[in-house]
Amino acid sequence: MKQLGQILTDKGSKYAVSGCPVKDRAAIDAALKSLKQDRAYAKATHNTWGANLADGGLIKGDDGESGAGMVILRMLEREGLRDHLIVVTRWYGGKHLGGDRFRHVQTCVRSYLDAL
Repeated sequence: MKQLGQILTDKGSKYAVSGCPVKDRAAIDAALKSLKQDRAYAKATHNTWGANLADGGLIKGDDGESGAGMVILRMLEREGLRDHLIVVTRWYGGKHLGGDRFRHVQTCVRSYLDAL
């Protein structure tokens, strides 16, 4: 899994982005398990993810960050990137970010797509 590490910080919350090619749900689960073997990612508040599978359609996991998975899916669709998983990780900093959290997810996904 390609990890870009910390992309941004806002009001104490830290965001990172990771991703890898996947072909099915089993590959997604294996990639998430692999990511969470890193103690820092396992202890993160949210590991939100989205995947656009050629055979399985759109699959997402908000991991408690309601709506964030859909942001990732929309960007994957717009980019036309299939059979790929993108995970945006957030370590909560103690202050609510409101709608800014969606902008931060977009920034992380854009950083990952630009690095491909």
